[in-house]
Parts: sequence; C-alpha cells; structure tokens
Amino acid sequence: MFYQLMKYVLLGPLLKLLFRPRIEGLEHVPAEGAAIVAGNHLSFSDHFLMPAVLERRIIFLAKQEYFTGPGLKGRLTAAFFRAAGQIPVDRSGKEAGQAAIREGLGVLGRGELLGIYPEGTRSHDGRLYKGKVGVAVMALRAGVPVVPCAMVGTFEIQPPGRVVPRIRRVTIRFGEPLDFSRFAGQEGEKAVVRAVTDEIMYEILRLSGQEYVDEYAAVVKAAEAGGPSDEGPQKFPGGER
Repeated sequence: MFYQLMKYVLLGPLLKLLFRPRIEGLEHVPAEGAAIVAGNHLSFSDHFLMPAVLERRIIFLAKQEYFTGPGLKGRLTAAFFRAAGQIPVDRSGKEAGQAAIREGLGVLGRGELLGIYPEGTRSHDGRLYKGKVGVAVMALRAGVPVVPCAMVGTFEIQPPGRVVPRIRRVTIRFGEPLDFSRFAGQEGEKAVVRAVTDEIMYEILRLSGQEYVDEYAAVVKAAEAGGPSDEGPQKFPGGER
C-alpha cells in the first residue's frame, strides 16, 4: 500500500515533474515473472528514479547503512526503505555475499523483479567499475534474464555528498534482456560467473557511455582515501567477489 502511495501519488509524480526523465527501452523489462534489473549506480537518486518509471514494483538489495542512520533523517530513510519493501544487506564479513544471494534468490523465487547494482557501491567519480559476481550467481541459479539499465545524468544532479539534487533532466535506458541459460548449473565455476558478470557490465557500459575501470569501486575509493576498503571479503561460489 505504501509503495503504491509513494509511486503513484506522492513521490513518483513529483520526480517525473522535476527531472522529466527520458525513458528508453522500457519494453525490455518483462511484464511479469522473475527477472533481474542490473544497473550502474551514480547517485542516491537512482533508488527513487528507476522505480518511478517502471510499471512493476522492483525490490532492491539495499546496504544496511540505509536502515541504521542516526537522527531524524536516518529514521525517515529507514522507514521509507522498509515500507517500500527494500531488503537490508550487511556488506561486512565473510558471509555477507552469501546472505545477499540468499535474499535475492528469495525475491526471484516469488516471481518478482530484483534490482541490483553490480558495482556494489555508488561510483564516486562517475565512472563505471568492475562488477561483483553475485549478480551472475543469482541469474544462473534462478534461471532468470538480466535486464541491463543505465542511469544517465544522475551523477550530475546528485553526486555523492550532495544532499539536495539539482533539477536537471535525466535519462533511464533499459537494454534487451540477457539470457544466460547456456550456462545453467555452472554458477560455481569461477570463470563462468566472471564472464557472465563482465557481459552484464559491458551492456551497462554500452548503454551509459561511461568510462570503464577494471577495478572494484570500493577498492579504488579506499585507495584514494588512504585507508582500507569499507567492505569485508565477500565470497561467492567460485571464490571471487
């Protein structure tokens, strides 16, 4: 109920009015049945703009920090994400990757639409970073298509650290569903899940036009900040993050 209220009455119409999103390829998102929408992640606004233009409800695996923030802002953010059905995922510790996969497979098992940002974190500089293989493991294990999605212009309206977004037009571009049924049963093979993930990231790159960096975003962020990555080792089948 809350999701429909926000999407169709309160937040959705306002977002469309302010940012006038160009929507391309919406017909590529399946009208029913389980599927994964895998997108780039440039801005906090992505969490709201993509669901606003989709005809179906989409459930994201959201980082746990969105549910544990301090103060009034933290409580409001947590309330919104919970009411919208978003799932908190603890990204620290060796079991974090497996927990995310279990939660995602639960969503897909119910025939729902699952949203994933394969980079694992927001891009801090607008570039597209190497994808983590959890998206491939879930796609192969659940036997579902992956729809690549590119958010274009959201970094400019609300880069990391900016609280109030600039009012500019954005583009949300969906690509044709990717079918990985040829790799069914091979989600435990390191080379296979890496290849599937790279294919997904290539399609996102093709749609977004971003510069690509063949490193994990969290690692690059940490190196630039002069400290360790804020994410613990996340082991997926195949042994790679």
